[in-house]
Amino acid sequence: MRVRVEPAARLRGEVAPPPDKSVSHRAALLAAMNSEPVRIRNYLDSRDTNATLEALRALGVIVESQPDEVIVRGGGLRDLPTLDEPINVANSGTLIRLLPGWLAAQEGGSWTLDGDESIRRRPVDRIARPLTMMGARIQATDDRFPPFKVRGARLRGLDYEMPVASAQVKSCVLLAGLLAYGDVAVTEPLASRDHTERLLARGRVGIVRGPAENGALRVSVSNVDELEIDDIEVPGDLSSAAFLMAAGVLVRGSRLLLRDVGVNWTRCGFVRILQRMGGVVIGDFESPHAPDDIPAHEPVSDIDVTAGPLVGTVVEAHEVPLAIDELPLVALLGAFAEGRTVVRGAGELRLKESDRIALVCEGLRDLGADIEATDDGFMVEGTGGLEGGGFDSRGDHRLAMLGAVAGLASRDGVEVEGMDSAAISYPLFLDHIGTLA
Repeated sequence: MRVRVEPAARLRGEVAPPPDKSVSHRAALLAAMNSEPVRIRNYLDSRDTNATLEALRALGVIVESQPDEVIVRGGGLRDLPTLDEPINVANSGTLIRLLPGWLAAQEGGSWTLDGDESIRRRPVDRIARPLTMMGARIQATDDRFPPFKVRGARLRGLDYEMPVASAQVKSCVLLAGLLAYGDVAVTEPLASRDHTERLLARGRVGIVRGPAENGALRVSVSNVDELEIDDIEVPGDLSSAAFLMAAGVLVRGSRLLLRDVGVNWTRCGFVRILQRMGGVVIGDFESPHAPDDIPAHEPVSDIDVTAGPLVGTVVEAHEVPLAIDELPLVALLGAFAEGRTVVRGAGELRLKESDRIALVCEGLRDLGADIEATDDGFMVEGTGGLEGGGFDSRGDHRLAMLGAVAGLASRDGVEVEGMDSAAISYPLFLDHIGTLA
């Protein structure tokens, strides 16, 4: 779907961003492993998260979707049925990387996971490696890509040192560890999102987190008989709210209030970058915890956003894991900022729904930005704004919203190709923009 987004004179008003996609996925999966039914309030109704519900239904989990909540009635941690038909993950990178952790621990079971054309380009070798080390058998296309088969086994303990920080890989290994015979630990070089750890702590799992050498973080879990998770409230998605924040900062005369947004400190990397660039973004953002502190809740806050001038910044590798989904917005902000903006250590962006480094640089350059791609990031010379033109999202939901925000802040407007892909994470994005303009 092609949509033209005209420049906005200003943006004013308040919006409640959609429920958090990452938390929704994890809440549904862990609810299915629970010993009792779980009510999930404010579950995200989107293509990605609905794929998780459909996958659980295929595995025999009873899922009841109601207007204000989803009720999940699973059969506990063990004894999932083998399926002859592939489990369709659609476009969900979270689902295709987390679910195998649970499946791999089902002794004697066998499942194939597949998805759309985009998901077939996303590597799964980083989850296959630790699961294989634990005793599972993973057969991937070209040893790296979906579709791939998971053969469950009696898993053994593992102390796994991750080469790259990734919340999805970490979560996969921790879920497998719930049923492994022997403790399972993951050491990541930098902190990544901790939604899975918080939900496990809420489910009374024996989970321990603490510092490792050279600033790394080690998380371990032990075998459990059952989970004991109570009802879950999903907060607003900060990654979706980030697009509104960027628009509110870039469009002159704007003042926005974003309601009930999740402000978990491991999700606020983009906010810290935006504030460093001069963006006026005010909220009750969570402070970092001691490494051994694992809260069992997700903090929520309203966020005030005001337009204003920006200056360039440098985003270093240690900041990337906590802002990975919002880094394309940093490129857009850099085009409007004074001076140079540089992002380093973000090679992970090339492995998302698309090669986001290449496509962001190509797309913004077509709109008039002075931007150059590097192997692991990009450099932007601020020119004070963008002219406008055409922007092809290539079916990537975050790039579609990026193009729309660029249109609001541009001089001549932007025609966004593939705008319908925003429904993967933010189905009402255009409606919300319309209420603010």
